[in-house]
Amino acid sequence: MKLSNLLPVLMLALFTMACSSSDDQAPLVINEVEGLIKIQEISNSTHTIELFNKSGLFETGFNDISLRLKDKVTDAYIEEASISWMPMMQMPSMQHSCPKSAISKVAGKATLYQGNIIYQMTNTDGSGWSLDLNYTLDGVDYMASDTISVFQSESQNVSSFTGSDDMRYVLALIAPEKPIIGINPMEVGLYKMESMMAFPAVPDYTIKLDPRMPGMGNHSSPNNTDLIFQLADASYQGNLSLTMTGYWVLNLKLINAAGELLKGKDVTVENTQSSLYLELEF
Repeated sequence: MKLSNLLPVLMLALFTMACSSSDDQAPLVINEVEGLIKIQEISNSTHTIELFNKSGLFETGFNDISLRLKDKVTDAYIEEASISWMPMMQMPSMQHSCPKSAISKVAGKATLYQGNIIYQMTNTDGSGWSLDLNYTLDGVDYMASDTISVFQSESQNVSSFTGSDDMRYVLALIAPEKPIIGINPMEVGLYKMESMMAFPAVPDYTIKLDPRMPGMGNHSSPNNTDLIFQLADASYQGNLSLTMTGYWVLNLKLINAAGELLKGKDVTVENTQSSLYLELEF
C-alpha cells in the first residue's frame, strides 16, 4: 500500500482509539467531605453512620455536624434517607437532651446530610453523652446508638440559666466562627427547656450586647447592635464590633417580648460584667 493511502487509515485508527479511551474513562469521583474531619462512626448490623465536622471533636456549645450513611454489605453511601437524632446526657439521678436541629440533605451533595447540636454541659473527661440515630430507608426503620465524647470548650460559648420568669434557657454562640478586627456578624441561638427532651428555639425576644475587654480597662467598642430574632434561621443576629485582638467578654441582657428583663445586668464601673455573658478570644 502506498504511503499516501496509508496515512488516512492511520489517522482514522488514532481518532477511534482516542474516542474509545475517552468514553471508557471512569466517572469523576467527588469527595463530599473535603475539608471535614471524621469525629466517629456509629454502627448497627446493617449500616454505618459517619459523623464529621471541621475540628473532628464534639465540644460544648454549637456543633455543626455532617453525616453519611453507608451500607455495610455494598459499601455504598445512601443517597435517600430520612434521619433524626437524640443526644442524651446521663446524670447520676436523671437524663436529659439538649437543643438540636432537624437533619437535612446538603444542597448539591448526593450522600451528605447536615444538622447541629448544642451541648450545654459535659463531664471533665468528656464522658456522659450518647447519641441515638433513627433513620428510614425504603419504608424500613432502623436505629443505631453509641456513646460519644463531648469536650469542654476553652471559652464560654454556651450558657444554661434560669430567667426571672422561672424558665430554663440555653443560649449559644453560633457566629463569628473566625472573628476579625472590625464589624462581625454575630449570631446566637436561644432555646427554652420545655422538658428534659424538648428545647425549642425561642422567638421574638431581644438580646442586648455590650462587648468588653477586661484586660484593657474593660473598654467597649462602637457600632454594636442588639441581636434580633430572624425567623429564617431561627436565631438572633446583630453586629459585634471588635477593635483589637485579645480576650473579649460579650455581656448580654435577655429581654422578652413584653420588654421584661429575664437575665443580665448593665456593665458599670461597679459592676464590670453581666450575669449573662459569652466569651471570645482571637
